[in-house]
Amino acid sequence: MITSINSSPLYKIVNPQSIAFFGASNNFSRMGSIMLSSVQALGYEGAIYPIHPSEKTVRGYKAFKSVMDLPEPADLAVMVLPTDIVTDAMRQCGERGIKHAIVVSGGFKESGSAGAELQKELEAVADNYGIRFLGPNCLGVANPHLKLNPTPIPAEGPPGFVGLASQSGSFITQMFNYLYRHGMGFSTALSVGNEANIDIVDCMEYLGVCPHTRVISLYIEGINRGREFIETAKAITPHKPIVALYVGGSEAGKKAGMSHTGSMAGPDEVYDGMFRQCGVMRAKTLSELFDFSFALASLPKPSGKRVIIQTNSGGPGAAAADSIGRAGFELPILSQSTIEKLRKVIPRTASTDNPVDMTFSKSPMDDFYEIPNILLQEENADMLLIYFISPAVFFERVLADSGLSADRMAEESKKFYDTHAHAFFSLVQKYKKPVIGYTYRSLQEPIVRDLLDRGVPIYKDPERAARAMAALVEYHTIKDKVSEKRISGRIIFEEAGSEKRASAL
Repeated sequence: MITSINSSPLYKIVNPQSIAFFGASNNFSRMGSIMLSSVQALGYEGAIYPIHPSEKTVRGYKAFKSVMDLPEPADLAVMVLPTDIVTDAMRQCGERGIKHAIVVSGGFKESGSAGAELQKELEAVADNYGIRFLGPNCLGVANPHLKLNPTPIPAEGPPGFVGLASQSGSFITQMFNYLYRHGMGFSTALSVGNEANIDIVDCMEYLGVCPHTRVISLYIEGINRGREFIETAKAITPHKPIVALYVGGSEAGKKAGMSHTGSMAGPDEVYDGMFRQCGVMRAKTLSELFDFSFALASLPKPSGKRVIIQTNSGGPGAAAADSIGRAGFELPILSQSTIEKLRKVIPRTASTDNPVDMTFSKSPMDDFYEIPNILLQEENADMLLIYFISPAVFFERVLADSGLSADRMAEESKKFYDTHAHAFFSLVQKYKKPVIGYTYRSLQEPIVRDLLDRGVPIYKDPERAARAMAALVEYHTIKDKVSEKRISGRIIFEEAGSEKRASAL
C-alpha cells in the first residue's frame, strides 16, 4: 500500500505536466484527433507534443516526426496507434526517457492468442525501460482538477469527488454528463483496459490517497490479484468508502468480460464474500454504483435505522414509506413535543403521522426550513427523507402575472431559489443526521439543482433513495467490523459459508 500519492505509478499519468500524443492528426475523424480535441476543450495547461510522421502542425500544436525529437522527455505518452506499431512506439519512448504511458490501442490479449503474444512483447519492452502504463485497450484517465481529459467525449460539469477505476473505458468518457446531471463529478477516473502493467489494485491505492477523492467507485469484470485487492481495500475502507459493480458473476457476464478485456471472472458468492469481508459495498447496477457513491461521500454516519419522511403529497409519501420499509428501515412515531411544534406551522389538513404530510403549507419557506428544522430535532429519528416538489413553477406564475421585465424576473427567481436552498442547506450542516431527497420532477429544477450542487443527495424516486440509505447504513456497519486479521494466509469469507483462497479469484 502506497503511503504517498507521489509514490504511485499513476501519479504522472494522472498529473502530467507534458504529453507526447501519438495518433492525433488534422483528420478529425481519427480517434487520436478526437481525443486530443477533448484535451483542448477542457483547457489543459501543460505542454502537448503531437507525434506525426508528416504533419508540421496538429490541431495548432507543433508536431514532431519522432519522439526522439522532443525538447524534453514528456511526463506521459498517449498512444492511439495501429496495434502492430505500438510496441515500437513504446520502445522509442523508453529510449527518450519517457516513463509513463496510456495505450489506447486494442487488438491485444482481449482479441485471442496472437494478441496475447503481442501484449507480452509490449510488457517486456515496458519492463526493460521501467515504463508504467495503463492499457492496452483502454481510454486512459480523466483528471478534471488538472483540466485533463484525453478521452473521446468532452468533460461536462465542475471537478468532483468520485474516483472511478473501471475495466471499461466507456464508463469513464460516457459518464461525465450522467454524473453532472445527478450532482456529482469525477475527482479522477481511470480506465485500466487489459491491465498489462497497472491494474485496478494500483488504481485503488492511488484513489485511496487522492485528496480530491471522497469515494472510490469500481467497475469490475474480473480481479487478477485477489489477495492484494483484499488487503488494499481493507486498508482504505476504514477511512474512505469503496463501491463496486461486478459483472462477471453470471455466465453471460463472464464471457463478455473475457472478450472485452480478457478478464478472468469468478462466482458471485466469492466476490460477495470478498467485498463484505473488506468493507466494499456491492452495487447491482450502474445507477446504484453512483447512487451509493453520492450517499457514502456526502452523508454522515447514521445513528440507527429510524427514518422520518416529509412530504406534501400523499402518494409520494406512501411510495416512500413502502420503499423505506422494504429496505429494512423503521418509521418511528413522532414524539408529542415534535407534534406540538409542527402544529404551529402546518395547515389543519396536514398529517403528523410518519410520513409527515404537509399537503399544502402556508409558505414554501416552511417546507425548506421550519418543518425540516423541527423534524431533525426529533430524538426518535436517525435520518430524514424529503419529497421535493420545487415551488419554482408556482413562483414563476406569480412573477409572470406581476408585469416585471424578463431581466427582473430572472433576478427575483434566482434570489428566491438561492434563499430557499441556503435555508435548507443550513439545516443539513447544523444537524449531524443524514438528509436525503427524492423527486418525480427533473433534477434540473432550480432549487433541486442548487441543493445537488451543494452536496445534498436527491434521487429520481424513493426506491433509489431507500437503497442508497441502506448502503450508507450497511457501509458503516461493515466498516466497524472490518478486521486485518489473517489466518494461515487465508481470508475467511463468512458470508460465503467457507474458506476460499484469494488466489481463486
